[in-house]
Amino acid sequence: MKRLPKFVLSPDGRHTALALTVGLVVGLLVPWNYAVDARDLNPRSFRSDEEERTIEIYRKTNEAVVFITTITLAIDPFDMFLEYRPRQGTGSGVIVDEKNGIILTNLHVIGDADRIEVTLADGRNYRAVPVGVDKTSDLAVLRLAETPSTLVRVSYGESSSLVVGQRVLAIGNPFGLHRTLTTGIVSSLERNVKSPTGALLKGLIQTDAAINPGNSGGPLLDMDGRLIGINTAILSQSGDSAGISFALPIDQIRLVLPDLLAHGRVRRADLGWVLIDTTSGPMVLRIIEGGAAEAAKIQPVERPVAGVFLRGYVRDVEQADVIVAVNDRKVENKEQVQALLNDVRRGDKIRLLLRRGGRRDQERVVEVEPQYTAH
Repeated sequence: MKRLPKFVLSPDGRHTALALTVGLVVGLLVPWNYAVDARDLNPRSFRSDEEERTIEIYRKTNEAVVFITTITLAIDPFDMFLEYRPRQGTGSGVIVDEKNGIILTNLHVIGDADRIEVTLADGRNYRAVPVGVDKTSDLAVLRLAETPSTLVRVSYGESSSLVVGQRVLAIGNPFGLHRTLTTGIVSSLERNVKSPTGALLKGLIQTDAAINPGNSGGPLLDMDGRLIGINTAILSQSGDSAGISFALPIDQIRLVLPDLLAHGRVRRADLGWVLIDTTSGPMVLRIIEGGAAEAAKIQPVERPVAGVFLRGYVRDVEQADVIVAVNDRKVENKEQVQALLNDVRRGDKIRLLLRRGGRRDQERVVEVEPQYTAH
């Protein structure tokens, strides 16, 4: 039988064959055109600068967001013994003063709760008490009954400088999911919306950040991690997020916060009158004795009389004053009048354009120095 030639590899040849074999195996196991880059070993390389910024803001601020649980004792109408049964509610809040344990939230989050508990980021629970509430702005200020040394707060930003299209972040506890982050943009400004408590909230920030039940009272942040609003309401057919959310601007909150901390209520301009809506506009129905309207000689529909045989009120619509404008801003109803009075700063006088009996030829302007009462 003829023998086949015998091939013997030289040392260099053996090395070459080994290299070819290893190369073939690697080629089969590793996709072609794959190049190992040092950046592939660093997860941060896959994140954009904006993502890194968002991550850092959340890291610094999320522990300032608290989970609020309320317990309200209510009578069950179907209980034949009419016993009080506890009802539980939940929401969000944000710490703005770590030294004194001060938390901002919405009034509708705490309602008329008999007990308020706050859960911090570390899972510890603390009792909280209301320091001040304001139905007009749906705002509540809470204080922790015990202030731990580990509290984290959020710094104040400015809402007056916001522009449509600016990116924003929201943190809250939707459906009980603690410290959930959502992002969006400022969709619009100066929105007016009815609050869950029925108050007309003015000048709200509209965003498309996802806000759901449980988010109320949580912070709206700018891209520097500063507090620019408190998430308050959504517009939705189902009750869940539809991309239309509203927040109380921080500039409004900071105007009333000193009163809430010092007095528990907000002291707003009070002219000492009772208004009614008419076809001519908001009309002064009654003047409170000793009030600012009486001092300015504003005429109401009802005037008190006290004679020998007659005591009570006489009504004279023809001589009553209709309010046309407040501080040069036209008004059409008493709600608009009150909204403008709420914006009056302490110490400012109020300029009223009035029409006697609603007649244009009986217009006059008066300046009134308001009193300030808690609402």
